[in-house]
Amino acid sequence: MTTEVVRIQGSATVKEAINLMKETGLRALIVERRNEEDAYGIVTETDIVYKVIAYGKDPSTVQVHEIMTKPVVTSRMGLPRRLLTPTGSRRPAFRKSPTR
Repeated sequence: MTTEVVRIQGSATVKEAINLMKETGLRALIVERRNEEDAYGIVTETDIVYKVIAYGKDPSTVQVHEIMTKPVVTSRMGLPRRLLTPTGSRRPAFRKSPTR
């Protein structure tokens, strides 16, 4: 499991996202918020395959915000993954619980 969060701007191209995934060895990237009130998004390899490649679109002309999932589903570490299934998220972002 990766503990480092790698982010990308929603205005970046899918080609840039692919290159960043290759560089970092990750299969998903967190998409930055546009402003403080906005939610984070997530773009995955699956999004790229099914929403860009399968339709013959050019990854250098499609922007990440066009194919991302939003909002990101987050969960505490250790929460059974089966509890997240109803959300439709196959790749939830996990966070450590705040120390009390």
